[in-house]
Amino acid sequence: MKKIIVGLCVLTILLTPVFSQGAKETDSGKVVLTMGSWRTDDVTQMNALLKEYSKVVPNVEIQFKPTNPPDYNATLRLQLDSNTGPDLLYARSYDTGKELFKGGYIADVTEIPGLMENFTAANLAPWQTEDGRMFAVPFAAVSHMVYYNKDVFKKEGLSIPSTWEDFLALNKTLKTRGYTALANGVADEWDILETFFFGLVPNYIGGSKGRVAYETGLRKFNDPEMVAAFTAMKDVAQYLPKGFESVTYNDSQILFNTQKAVMFVDGSWTLGVYKDATFDWGVFAIPAPKGKATAICFHPDMAITMNTATKHAKEAKAFLTWIASIEGATAASKALPVGFFPMINYPIALAHPQANETLALNEGKMTDARFVWPKMMDLYAPMNQAVIKTMKGEITPMQAATSLVR
Repeated sequence: MKKIIVGLCVLTILLTPVFSQGAKETDSGKVVLTMGSWRTDDVTQMNALLKEYSKVVPNVEIQFKPTNPPDYNATLRLQLDSNTGPDLLYARSYDTGKELFKGGYIADVTEIPGLMENFTAANLAPWQTEDGRMFAVPFAAVSHMVYYNKDVFKKEGLSIPSTWEDFLALNKTLKTRGYTALANGVADEWDILETFFFGLVPNYIGGSKGRVAYETGLRKFNDPEMVAAFTAMKDVAQYLPKGFESVTYNDSQILFNTQKAVMFVDGSWTLGVYKDATFDWGVFAIPAPKGKATAICFHPDMAITMNTATKHAKEAKAFLTWIASIEGATAASKALPVGFFPMINYPIALAHPQANETLALNEGKMTDARFVWPKMMDLYAPMNQAVIKTMKGEITPMQAATSLVR
C-alpha cells in the first residue's frame, strides 16, 4: 500500500504544475496532443480511455488518430522526418521500435515515474535497448490459447488436457465420436504460424531461455526440441477440418462460433468475436508434452511513447506517467478491446469472464513473445511455409526444422 501511495503522490506532483509552465493552449484553454497508432479498430475504445484521462487532467485533450495498419510504419516515418508526427504514438516492440529510438525520433522514457517499478523485466524488455534504456511504456499484450466448447465437453464427459499427449487423445476421441475437433486451417497462412505454432513452441524449447539459445546459435534449428515442435503440428493436422488447406482464418472463427468445430487454437484478440455465442465456452493453455512445463505465448503487442519533437513534452510525459501507473493501467483495462491485456505487474480484474480466464492461464507459468519477433523476423516466412508443408505432409518434421538452419 505504501508503494501505491508514493506512486500517486509522484503522479500528482508531476501533473499539477505541468500545465502552468508555458505549454501552448487552444482558445478553449486546453493543450491538444495527438496520438498515432496502427489500431484503427480501437477508435471507440481509445476515445473512452482518453476521456478518462481528461477527468484526471481536464485542461489536456488527446486526439487519437490511427493510420491504416499496413501503412503505419511508413506513414509514421514520413511524418517524423517532416516534423509533422504525433505527440504520442504507438511503438512497435523489439527492433522496429528500437530503430526509431536510435534514429532520435522517439524519446528516452526510462525516467517516467513508476515505469521500472510497475512492470516485470520480461514486459519491459521488448521496448528496452541493450544498455537498459526504455523507449516506450508497455501498454497491452495478447495471449495464445485453445478455445473450447464447454457444452460439448460436458456432454461427452471430456476434461481439459494437461499434456500434449492428452490433447492429441482428446482430439482423437472427438473425431471418433463424429466431431470436427479443431477449427484451424492454413489458407491464410499467417494464422497457423502465429496462433498455433508460436503458441506451442515455448512448450518444447523451454520458453524465452530456449528462444535465446536459438537466437545466439547455441542451439541448431534441427535439434530434437524443434523437430518435436514440428512433429506436434504434423500429428495434429489430422484433426483439422476436412479440406483444411482451403480453410481461412474467418472460416475457422465461423466453424467454432457455429459449433461445427469443438476447439480453435487462436489468439486472445478474438475473445470478443464470441460475445453472442449460443453455447458455453472457455479457454485453456496449449499443453506441453510429458516431462516439460507448459508455457504461454503472451506477446507484447503495443506500447506508447512520445515524439522527441513534440512541443508539449511535459504534457506527453504526464500522460505516459499515468499509463505507467496502476490507476492508468486499470482504466486501460476497461477501455482496451477484449483480449488485449495491460502489462503492468498488478492484478487487474477484467469485466469479460473469458478474458479473466485467459489472463489466469499465465499464473505460475513461463511466458514469452512470439518466437521470431525479438531477433529472428527474417525466419517468419520460411518458418511459416515449413509449418504448412509439414501439416500437408509435403515434408517431414526433420526437413522442416533443417530448412531453418542458418
